[in-house]
Amino acid sequence: MERQQISSGTPWEAIAGYSRAVRVGPFVYVAGTTASDASGTIQHPGQPYEQAVYILRKIEAALIAVNAELAHVVRTRVYLTNMNDWDAIAKAHGEYFGSIRPANTLVEVSRLATPEMLVEIEVDAVVHSDGNMPDRGSE
Repeated sequence: MERQQISSGTPWEAIAGYSRAVRVGPFVYVAGTTASDASGTIQHPGQPYEQAVYILRKIEAALIAVNAELAHVVRTRVYLTNMNDWDAIAKAHGEYFGSIRPANTLVEVSRLATPEMLVEIEVDAVVHSDGNMPDRGSE
């Protein structure tokens, strides 16, 4: 199967040797994504909702770059540094995934790469060759 790798150009990708997104066949994996721009500057410091929205936009762009979309997302993982921010982050997640309803994990972590990062999100998606979801078989 062909492997497609996408970079968003952040300095973290080159330093740590990873891709923003990797697609192999119908499977798409988007790496843990934070609210850093291409120069590494953290966007919306101190604002968990705004960081989550910024991140979800970056994730959507990564999916589009590998011919996928948010509707193909089957799993999200959300890491936050303060569980008191869960409602703001969940609100953003719901705005993007409310009708898609992927499996989700939300956990508090002691810290992320820099203190300004309040949330990190990663997603997995499945895309059929015709762009639709694979058949689920009989239910």
